[in-house]
Amino acid sequence: MSAIAAPLLAWYDKNARELPWRSDTNPYRTWVSEIMLQQTQVETVIPYFERFIRRFPDLKSLASASQAEVLQEWEGLGYYTRARNLHKCAQLLCSEFNCQLPADLEALRKLPGIGRYTAGAIASIAFGLPAPALDANIRRVLARLLELREPAGSRTGEKTLWEAAERFLPSTRFGDYNQALMELGALVCKPSAPACGDCPLRGQCLAYANGSQTELPVRALKPTVPHYTVTAAVIRKGEEVLIAQRPQRGLLAGLWEFPGGKLEPGDADLPACLRREILEELGVEIQVGALLGVYKHAYTHFRITLHAFACALLPGQLIPGSETVRWVQPTELPGFAMGKVDRLIARNLQT
Repeated sequence: MSAIAAPLLAWYDKNARELPWRSDTNPYRTWVSEIMLQQTQVETVIPYFERFIRRFPDLKSLASASQAEVLQEWEGLGYYTRARNLHKCAQLLCSEFNCQLPADLEALRKLPGIGRYTAGAIASIAFGLPAPALDANIRRVLARLLELREPAGSRTGEKTLWEAAERFLPSTRFGDYNQALMELGALVCKPSAPACGDCPLRGQCLAYANGSQTELPVRALKPTVPHYTVTAAVIRKGEEVLIAQRPQRGLLAGLWEFPGGKLEPGDADLPACLRREILEELGVEIQVGALLGVYKHAYTHFRITLHAFACALLPGQLIPGSETVRWVQPTELPGFAMGKVDRLIARNLQT
């Protein structure tokens, strides 16, 4: 067994949290949980995982669902490409692998939405294979153990950490070992104020020995996050409101929204921006009325401030319904998958 595995596994056996995907580590549940946990905290994932598994209890039920149904169950969790890849992968597995995840590390890595880390987690946890894993928590633990002075996300840093993950693998309990490293990073070796006195690996930790644990892992300088001002039109026709489906590629692909767009340098003001966007997107002219609300939201690489306005079509303007443009009652809006900001607007319309 590796130098760190014995004390780490002993600590894990006493301190592991009871999480819904740990009670049954079948490959499907492990896969769904690992996709959900990408860039998302455990506490956030738990209710989504439980709801998703109730709705889609196995690969066949997920593959048989429509993308709209999958996106609706995913709504609010963010990073919707994960949901689309999950659905695409389920359909591929049911058409080519008899609705089974392959018990092979390289075969897993070839599936949609499964990279090196996720493949290692599934292989070790669900199939008991000797595969390393390297998520944000494990990166932090290993960077401190090694006192790595390269940015953890750099090419050199990444190579060093993967080599360490391989080197430290024990001879048994591969899934528990990887989960123990994740758990240690989440509960003890935290980003700030690590609880080193509670760490079973402090005797092997170079950062602890040299008092540098709060300096690590080294982070590369982040670029300035741009901010955009955005408008949205709540267009009414009698009791109905207009929603449009976003393109199937790009940000929030396939989700529904209140149409609008980004303020451009040539726009005189926000209403002018909105009139231009609706004419470009839907080919109609609108009257822009009262401001309904201002919403701020941060995406991965940029931030927005969205201004939603009450709008109406000018006389003689028509927008026929289609697969991507719908006139709906406000009470019907919960049935359409939306991003967080549009969902807030929709909820305000229902009150």
